[in-house]
Amino acid sequence: MKIDHIAIAVNDVEESAKVYQQALGVEHVEFETVETEGVKVAIIELENGRIELMQPTNDSSPIKKFLDKKGPGLHHMALDTDNIEGEVERMEGCGIQFLGKVRPGSAGTKVTFIHPKSLHGVLAELCSHPN
Repeated sequence: MKIDHIAIAVNDVEESAKVYQQALGVEHVEFETVETEGVKVAIIELENGRIELMQPTNDSSPIKKFLDKKGPGLHHMALDTDNIEGEVERMEGCGIQFLGKVRPGSAGTKVTFIHPKSLHGVLAELCSHPN
């Protein structure tokens, strides 16, 4: 596994993307709306990973709830694997708890989230990119 991205909850994804672009010296940002998660994301590609800025698109979005409770900031880290189903099975055998099943994510990925209690308070996402 390797780190795929760091996800940051924001109130305004376009304004936040401008700040990150300038701060990191990045020219291109890709925007995508993920209806199943209720978010609009800005994907900032770096040499060794990505930063995803996430803005809620509706009141039932988990990101809306996060922002209401904690405000903008680090939401989760994502780990990339070639075999998400196999990793879920292996991790469950180690006592790791998940928040739901494997489901579609942005850019054609498959994703699932590890319960923060399993990783000492850190929300983590497992993701598997299409080949």
